[in-house]
Amino acid sequence: MAQSTAQANKSKAITLKGSAELIGEFFEYGVNCILFQRGLYPMESFDRKIAYDVPVFVSTNTDLNDYLHKFIEQMKDWLVKKTIQRIVLVITSVAKKVDVERWTFNIECDKTANETTEQTTKPVKEVRKEMQAVIKQIVSTVTFLPYLDERCTFDLLVYTDADSEVPALWEDGEEHYISNAEEVKLKSFSTLLHKVDMAVCYKVS
Repeated sequence: MAQSTAQANKSKAITLKGSAELIGEFFEYGVNCILFQRGLYPMESFDRKIAYDVPVFVSTNTDLNDYLHKFIEQMKDWLVKKTIQRIVLVITSVAKKVDVERWTFNIECDKTANETTEQTTKPVKEVRKEMQAVIKQIVSTVTFLPYLDERCTFDLLVYTDADSEVPALWEDGEEHYISNAEEVKLKSFSTLLHKVDMAVCYKVS
């Protein structure tokens, strides 16, 4: 027996948890893309894969992957609880101890969304197409971002609601604002339960 329209729509709906999974997946590819494009790790330590129908480079560094996995699992928990506001990837010069770039992921959560009920029927295919556009734009930033001709490291900062639970091992960090900087707004994507806006801020020499 064919499904009714209502049943079919329900089966395609994105749940709050499903939305968190989609964003977690994007964040993994997005961060890897930034680290590869900005040369923070050797090129040979990345494998080429296909994500969102475009080539991406994913790190094979065990320590980095373990760190990102733990970070993303916690991020998904905050996404489901709708308590996360922003994630910032900061790139810092090791020798000068000066921040040179800030990649900001601003996150809007639908505070009315229920954790166990499907809330949106926006097609996953459409969400992934929006994510594809963002990944392509991250790749294209090498055309205007200054060349990093020194060894750099990175850190991930998370901004959550004041009443959210934060794991004991997580520490309060600095704001890492960059002086004499320019900012470029990147594309956004949305599951309708969460919206992610991106921007990159970089130091002007």
